[in-house]
Amino acid sequence: MLESCPVSDELLTTYQLAPSILSADFYRLGEQVRLVMDAGVRVIHVDVMDGHFVPNITIGPFIVEAISEQVHDAGGVLDCHLMISEPDDYIDTFARAGADWINVHAEACDHLNMTLSRIRDAGCKAGVTINPATPLVAIQEAAGDIDFALMMTVNPGFSGQGFIESVVPKIARARTLLPPGVGLQVDGGISIETIGKVLPTGANNFVAGSAVYGAPDPAAAARELMEAMAAYSASA
Repeated sequence: MLESCPVSDELLTTYQLAPSILSADFYRLGEQVRLVMDAGVRVIHVDVMDGHFVPNITIGPFIVEAISEQVHDAGGVLDCHLMISEPDDYIDTFARAGADWINVHAEACDHLNMTLSRIRDAGCKAGVTINPATPLVAIQEAAGDIDFALMMTVNPGFSGQGFIESVVPKIARARTLLPPGVGLQVDGGISIETIGKVLPTGANNFVAGSAVYGAPDPAAAARELMEAMAAYSASA
């Protein structure tokens, strides 16, 4: 077993914004990460795509390793979303690179419980993701073996897609299915215009790519989204 990753359990179940660096300017990646973490972000989302499970190729373990010290020194975690066909082959590699949370797609795993155990054995928090059209039954039997679940509100593969509103009721059903200590993350089309639609579902972690890094001021955009979460939390 690898040494346990420096993960705060609190970040799994409290309201958190997770900017996706897929939409960041990679020429200035370190600066882009610093901007949002200085604004209060503590979860950095890393979209890993293999060109097979999804029609795009993106970030690998070298990028995770390059920013891991910066993120950890700022008190944050690296949330690695493996949109790949053979996730078991890469879990240990991403854990060694500095991943704190690793989530895999139920659609890509032949033996989901085994894959989740492997993530935990690598010292990371284990998450499972399902696509918009995938029913919740895909994770139902593994609900007690995960640290967080991720509900996609776009079809995975590209940033900047439109929010699929019909997934919102499924997110609410997921919250009733998951044990209280399991986090619930939403990814896809999250912006200041759409976050209010998913806050009432019980989700607590929101991935935003274009809405943060596509804005003229990523730090201001991140703060605006976090303020919306804080306002909802205060009124709930």
